[in-house]
Amino acid sequence: MFLTITTTGTPERPATDLGYLLHKHPDKAQAFSTSYGTAHVLYPEAETGRCTAALLLEVDAVALVRRGKGKGRGGAPDAALAQYVNDRPYAASSLLAVALSSVFSSAMKGVCHARPELPGQARPLRVEVPALPARGGPDLVRKLFEPLGWTVTVEPVPLDTEFPDWGDSRYVRLVLESDTLTLAEALRHLYVLLPVLDDAKHYWVAPDEVDKLLRVGEGWLPGHPEQRLITSRYLSRRWALTRQATERLELVRLAETDDSEVEEIDNAVEAETEAEEKPTPLAVQRREAIVTALRQSGAARVLDLGCGQGQLVQALLKDPAFTEIVGVDVSMRALTIASRRLKLDRMGERQAARVQLFQGSLAYTDVRLKGYDAAVLSEVVEHLDLPRLPALEYAVFGSARPRTVLVTTPNVEYNVRWESLPAGHVRHGDHRFEWTRAEFRAWAEAVAERHGYGVAFEPVGPDDPEVGPPTQMAVFTLTTPKEAKAA
Repeated sequence: MFLTITTTGTPERPATDLGYLLHKHPDKAQAFSTSYGTAHVLYPEAETGRCTAALLLEVDAVALVRRGKGKGRGGAPDAALAQYVNDRPYAASSLLAVALSSVFSSAMKGVCHARPELPGQARPLRVEVPALPARGGPDLVRKLFEPLGWTVTVEPVPLDTEFPDWGDSRYVRLVLESDTLTLAEALRHLYVLLPVLDDAKHYWVAPDEVDKLLRVGEGWLPGHPEQRLITSRYLSRRWALTRQATERLELVRLAETDDSEVEEIDNAVEAETEAEEKPTPLAVQRREAIVTALRQSGAARVLDLGCGQGQLVQALLKDPAFTEIVGVDVSMRALTIASRRLKLDRMGERQAARVQLFQGSLAYTDVRLKGYDAAVLSEVVEHLDLPRLPALEYAVFGSARPRTVLVTTPNVEYNVRWESLPAGHVRHGDHRFEWTRAEFRAWAEAVAERHGYGVAFEPVGPDDPEVGPPTQMAVFTLTTPKEAKAA
């Protein structure tokens, strides 16, 4: 990936001041290690009248793949299709934006201790990006940069110059020119808008990205006509984060309009109410209900089947009544995250002896699951296709046969109470189905009858008189005399 920044000057204000602003000496070629390769900074020209700084990002395609880039939510879709053959090493994207903030961090903040007067001065700037993915085409490029004071020259790159009938690719050559911006402003624009145009990020977008966006977008993002699109794409279309950022940007805009501070605008709620207890998240209520039911069953050795990232395992470890806890999941990535969450590598010997994580599929019988007091299937069954439920049923109730089995699953009737959930949609994109209370009861009672269990039902979360609780839980107890005695 390649980007150049050029400025012109006079003997009184030499163009080589660019070296002070970037904190990189024009007479040196420097290299900086990044997570995905090496960033090189060099000056093709450095004269009083004209100075150009170039950033060349040499991407290590193998490191890019091994670090999981392009897989799962937040990854670059192109790399997901072809891990080793893709445009990531060549076209400007979030990789280049991260390199900009890393290599030119002081310049982006507007800091120059050697010449403190320079960062606040506007200067002639010309930025060239020879290969930029632009999802939205040249028109979107202009809509993003022109309101910020840039003169935009954008040329579509043809798919193949030998075959003009094929038309243009989604890549463009971009030239930005301005006499009214500071270098810090220019770098902040590029940092946000390069990944926005690419519409993909090579890393997971965490909640702290909202703070980062507001910090880098200070002074220009609140009033940008394409603010919603920028916010949504920068945050990888994560709805909750986008809403949070939009609300905070609106407060900033109102404060600027009223010539006041954000704190003065955001004062509709009395200070005392900030200390009011917040509602307990449903996931926490679900774990508490499971732990309570396990205590009541007298279980000491517990299986968490489909343990995911290990939240329930972590909660069970806090109670010494559970002497052995085993987390099982088909996803090695989830188990790796669970291991980090539990800090298994730093756990004391006695505590580590209580917990075990291993990979396994609930669609098959597994001798490792036999002999335990209780098994938990928390928000698991709805992730399986209905034809595969009999296999899970036999693996747990027919083969493993713990004394107690807890199954929780969403109550689809409660979905009408979720304001943010569109009508007819399930709560998670991976849910294959969601049961009504009657459907769940019918399935659980049939399973219990087939395998010698009794079953009781408990609500989890507020039990709405019309639509029931958000989560429903079935508590299976082994009742076959011979089996119960052996267990």
